[in-house]
Amino acid sequence: MSDTTSFHDDHGGQEDPASSLHPDPPRRSVRAARRRQQIRRRRIVLSSILGLFVLAGLYLWNAVDPFGGPGAPRVIVVSEGESTGAVIAAMSKAGIISSPTLYRLDLLVEGTPLIQPGAYQFHQSSSFAAATAILRSGPNVTEVLVRPGNTLQEIATQLGSSLDYQLPATFSADFVKAELDGSVTSPFQSHPRASLEGLIAPGSYVVPPTMSARTLLQEMVDAFTAEAAAHGLTPSTVVEGHPARDLVTIASIVEKEGYYPVNMPKVARVIYNRLAVHSVLQMDSTVLYALGQDGGVVTHAMLENPTPYNTYLHAGLTPTPICAFSVAALVATVDPPPGPWRYFTLVDKAGHLAFATTFAEQLRNEAIGARNGI
Repeated sequence: MSDTTSFHDDHGGQEDPASSLHPDPPRRSVRAARRRQQIRRRRIVLSSILGLFVLAGLYLWNAVDPFGGPGAPRVIVVSEGESTGAVIAAMSKAGIISSPTLYRLDLLVEGTPLIQPGAYQFHQSSSFAAATAILRSGPNVTEVLVRPGNTLQEIATQLGSSLDYQLPATFSADFVKAELDGSVTSPFQSHPRASLEGLIAPGSYVVPPTMSARTLLQEMVDAFTAEAAAHGLTPSTVVEGHPARDLVTIASIVEKEGYYPVNMPKVARVIYNRLAVHSVLQMDSTVLYALGQDGGVVTHAMLENPTPYNTYLHAGLTPTPICAFSVAALVATVDPPPGPWRYFTLVDKAGHLAFATTFAEQLRNEAIGARNGI
């Protein structure tokens, strides 16, 4: 018998038990894990889609009928012939509606209103329905148009005849009172109660129901101060020895006498030339202003009226300006052209003026006007 020890597999050929400590997962477990992962992903996607739908719905709801309700009042002025798209764009810019695109779609469904020219007061963050109702009803805010050549009295008269949108019946009288009591001031005044004639800017002004007459007048005065500064006229401006207050008066006369911008520079020069030699200005517009008239024939009786606005009787400028004036009149006054002219007269029905240095030339120009039916 051999002493050699034979070795054999004590495990009967089976797998080493140590290897069974980390068994490979069965295929069913892998598939189940994958299904659970897919379900989770689907839930996330569905939740995201649902969230987007909710957010979109909230956005649409807020656009159509804002959650916070209407905000501050805003006024939109619609011009003659302005398109609906332009009006919607202005409403969006003012914060009245949040989405012009959605509002257009809403109008396709509800019907687009016929928008009349005029001033409309809305509120910011309005519902589409509320905004459309206002457009359908027509202008709801008074719009005051100040034209070059208008006097304060003419503006007050306009206010008294056009206040049909919830403004007080006393608004016109309150406007006149604010002009006289010193509650509205301009840096161009010589003292707080000095006349504000000529110290307001032409333009369109909207008067919502909450605005006072004093606020409106101050807005007009402030607009003039800003416009004048933009074109070289400030309270410290001096032109040919004339202070700013005189310049305002000169510009108002230039507006009335020149009428068309093409005439105004030379009219300004005529006024400066006459003032330089202390001559009477002989301007019909100043005589008519004292009588509360705008245009018309000046009679001999009018020329004998001793009012200080009669520039046929009194040398120098009138006590106050005589009207609101255009930028053209302002520029002509601040920067008049050089020239020897001392006379002018209307020579045709198109409004052209002829200018003369001597009285003889003036007479010849008057004869041309007469032949043209002036």
